[in-house]
Amino acid sequence: MAKGTTVRMWRRTLFILLVLTVVGFGAVIISLVKLQLIEGESLQRRAVDQQLSDSTITAQRGTIYDCNMTPLAQSATVWTVVLEPSYIEDEETRDTIVTGLAGILGMEESEVRAHAEKDNAYEVLARKVETEVKDAILAFKEEKEIGSGIRLIEDYKRYYPFGSFAAAVLGFTGDDNQGLAGLEAQYDEELSGVAGRLVTAKNAIGTDMPFQYEQKVDAQDGYSLVLSIDRVVQHFLEKNLEEGIVNNQVQNRAAGIVMDVNTGEILAMAVKGDYDPNDPFTITDPAVAASIENLPEEQRSAARVEALEAQWRNKAVSDTYYPGSVFKICTGSMGLEEGVITTQSTFTCTGAANVMGTTIRCHKLAGHGTQTFVQGLCNSCNPFFIHIGDLLGPDLFFEYFEGFGFTERTGIDLPGESGSLYYTAEELNPVELATESFGQNFSITPIQMITACAAVANGGYIVQPHVVSQIIDSDGNIVETVETSVKRQVISEETSETMCEIMQQNATTGTAKNGYIPGYRVAGKTGTSEKIAEKNETGEEEYIASYCGFAPADDPQIAMLIFFDEPHGESYYGSAVAGPVWAKTMEEILPYLGVERKYTESELQKLDVTAPQVTGESVEEAKRILQAEGLEAEVIGEGSTVLAQIPEYGASIPQEGTVVLYTDEASASRTVTVPNFNGLTLAQANAAAAEAGVNLSVTGAALTTGSAAQASTQDIAAGTAVSPGTVVTVQFIERDQVE
Repeated sequence: MAKGTTVRMWRRTLFILLVLTVVGFGAVIISLVKLQLIEGESLQRRAVDQQLSDSTITAQRGTIYDCNMTPLAQSATVWTVVLEPSYIEDEETRDTIVTGLAGILGMEESEVRAHAEKDNAYEVLARKVETEVKDAILAFKEEKEIGSGIRLIEDYKRYYPFGSFAAAVLGFTGDDNQGLAGLEAQYDEELSGVAGRLVTAKNAIGTDMPFQYEQKVDAQDGYSLVLSIDRVVQHFLEKNLEEGIVNNQVQNRAAGIVMDVNTGEILAMAVKGDYDPNDPFTITDPAVAASIENLPEEQRSAARVEALEAQWRNKAVSDTYYPGSVFKICTGSMGLEEGVITTQSTFTCTGAANVMGTTIRCHKLAGHGTQTFVQGLCNSCNPFFIHIGDLLGPDLFFEYFEGFGFTERTGIDLPGESGSLYYTAEELNPVELATESFGQNFSITPIQMITACAAVANGGYIVQPHVVSQIIDSDGNIVETVETSVKRQVISEETSETMCEIMQQNATTGTAKNGYIPGYRVAGKTGTSEKIAEKNETGEEEYIASYCGFAPADDPQIAMLIFFDEPHGESYYGSAVAGPVWAKTMEEILPYLGVERKYTESELQKLDVTAPQVTGESVEEAKRILQAEGLEAEVIGEGSTVLAQIPEYGASIPQEGTVVLYTDEASASRTVTVPNFNGLTLAQANAAAAEAGVNLSVTGAALTTGSAAQASTQDIAAGTAVSPGTVVTVQFIERDQVE
């Protein structure tokens, strides 16, 4: 009995052991199957991830060049400072590293120590440090004999060598070299390149494995951009816009665009005031910065963001405005093209037009009387253009409005282009049609307006405006070339030629004469538009003053739009505010681009001449030489020989001007005071100059119709002490109140 029980117990025990063995090995086998077959690939990836360290190698961002290959934005080598706590040999070395790096990097020791005591092998301590800082760290490592624990990784930082130059076009990049505005954002993919990788074997705490493994995939540098922007033309535009802002107390920035009328290439585009893309997050307007600081703390952040977005905004592309009377070049072109008017068509302006019970006034309240179309455009007569709009009717007017490109974005290769606001043909009731015919009651962008102006100039062709001419690789090979793209022809070449002639007359003797340049055939039109939705602190309307035109009028090459938002100076009219800036800028651009002056006989009679060399001559001989050149002589001193002359040899001097001859040392110290010419007529300015003993050089509208022109600016400030005979250049403008 006992023996049978024992056998059964053994059998039971063996059975249980067998079951446990089968279950145990089965679980192991199942686990092995799961680990090897089901999760094997995933576990392998995890093991690789744990054992391999993958570092990014930054690609160098492409350069942005102007059309002459001058770098406007480029990347330079900087360094990322990395701590490797797992490699620091001992606490003494750790303390040395903390103290040394804190001093070199200008950081608190506590902040550096927090990184140095972490249990890993890669802690970023500082980014974008310059080469001199890198060199200081290397010298520190050598001095303290630190073999490991500090690592310097090459990186790149974006630089804009000319500061705020072309900032609205170029934009800027963020901390990770990503484009955030302008071309940097628009072409971010092309400029960025492809980052590389450095893969090395690491153990669990991030230090090297006992075997060597490293694989490097080189970064691919980004492509570079070659712009149509010309640095010299851009300089002329920016310089004169800044001067115009100061002279006219402009409150809401200014913009300008220079465009090749035949290709659509943008030679210059500027917005002032702007910012420095090297430091884009600093508010550049001191008044705005101060007002934000005075706000309650809870409001500052939102106000700061708003101010930054405003200064980054490209006004030439992203802002819409009423174009005002500049648009009359389009309405006039429509009328001529459709034959509803000719150059000799007449209309009688009584000072106002009554449209469905709404009175719309002309800027000349007494009216212009009966005038031809040419006279109507040169007078910028609103009722005449209301008449043309009525003759066209809403359907035909809108067809051309659409044809000139005002219902669509231009597609310029810059971010943030705004769409326009307008009435469709069905919505153009008589009042809307009347106001739109002279440039009010619809909103467009400056880039749309200059594109339309270019079409009026170039034979009627709407060309695609663009800023980038070529994309090239790091070896200078051309990847892509931007060709001229003609979208359509909106008016005939005959109509274009007629409008060029009329606009030239307007810039010579009409309301756009403040854009006149002696020796150049220029065509221009002024604009003064109301900002209906905005009033200033006193409840008065704000205005935009603009001038749009092209040159040479007989062979159009370059169009330019100048735009001042909210001028608060002596005038807010386009002719007085924007016209002189347009003329000064175009007068610098044209000779730079190789366009030669062609003076008329009347212009030649008013040109300044060059002072001859009379220093060293006897007084009598000097007088004879000057008289032969049609110049007067004034002798100062008791000597018989000319020791010095003002103006000096080779300097410009007005015809019939006076050259002052100094004949002894004592006389050279004599000075006179420059008068204030502002507001004087040409006759008054000549009298003031003669009385003060200086020469007056005249520019601007006084050279065409001097009777109504007044002095506006002078190159030597009133009250300045100068030598007798010094030439003071004074710009004259007509202060017509023309909308």
